[in-house]
Amino acid sequence: MTSSSLSRKRQHVVDTAYLLFKRDGFHATGVDRIIAEAGIAKMTMYRHFPAKDELIVAVLEHRAARFERQLDRLAATADTAAAKIATILDWHERWFRDADFHGCLFAHALAEFGDPDHPVFKAAVRQKNGLRARMRFILEKELPPERAEEAAAALLMLIEGATLMAQMGEAATAIANARRTASAILADARVPQ
Repeated sequence: MTSSSLSRKRQHVVDTAYLLFKRDGFHATGVDRIIAEAGIAKMTMYRHFPAKDELIVAVLEHRAARFERQLDRLAATADTAAAKIATILDWHERWFRDADFHGCLFAHALAEFGDPDHPVFKAAVRQKNGLRARMRFILEKELPPERAEEAAAALLMLIEGATLMAQMGEAATAIANARRTASAILADARVPQ
C-alpha cells in the first residue's frame, strides 16, 4: 500500500469517527462501530490508531485545523478588528443553523474527559486557547495587549455561552445576543482607562 493510500485510509477513519463522535459522543462510540461504519479491517484501524484516545485527538486536531482554515478565509474579507470578529460570529451563526449541529465537539470532549492531563482534554483546550489567541491577535492591531487579552477572553466566554444556547434550541436568540454583546465588549475595550 502506498503512503498516499495509507493517508487516505487514515483520513477516512478520522472523517467517519468525527461524524459518529459529534452525533453520539466519544465514550458512547465504540471502536468496533467506527470500524464497521468506516468499512475497514480491524488491523487497518489499529495500524493508524493503536488506541481510541489517539483517534479522538486526531479527530479534534483535524476539526480544529478545518475551523482555523475557515476563519482564515473569512478574516481575509474584513479590514477592521470589529469586522474580523464579526466574521467569527458569522461562522458560528451558519454553524448554529446547520441541520447537523450537535453543539461543540471540543466542549463535549472537555466534559467527557475531565482530567486536565488527559491528551483529549489537552487537545480540546488547545482549540479553545487557539480561538482566544486568534481574537487577541486581531484585537492587538487596534488595542493595547492587556485590553486585547481581556476582550478576547470575554469574547470566548460569549461564544461558548452562545453555542450552548444554540444547542438548547435557541440559535436565533443566541447569535443576536452574541452580536450585541460582542459590540459592547469591543466598545468597552476601546474606552481609555
